[in-house]
Amino acid sequence: MIGKTCIVRTCSAGVFLGTVKERSGKEVLLTDARRIWYWDGAATLSQLANEGTSKPGNCKFPAPVAEVLLTEAIELIPATEAAIASIAAVPVWKK
Repeated sequence: MIGKTCIVRTCSAGVFLGTVKERSGKEVLLTDARRIWYWDGAATLSQLANEGTSKPGNCKFPAPVAEVLLTEAIELIPATEAAIASIAAVPVWKK
């Protein structure tokens, strides 16, 4: 998974999309990471990783961060180019 852009689900920190820089056990270091706080337009994370979202206006994705260390990663799903583009096109959510 090193070098791949993946959707990563964690036990308690939520879901992120980013490029896997390092992985050791349940620890995953992502670069250019965007939290997937709330999504719509995909039934599952697997569908989101394959197709992206069909309802970008309903999604809540904050701005990306340069790096994040996730300590309880339980699922890594490689994202397709279409999904990456779809997620990148979602406007930055600010409350």
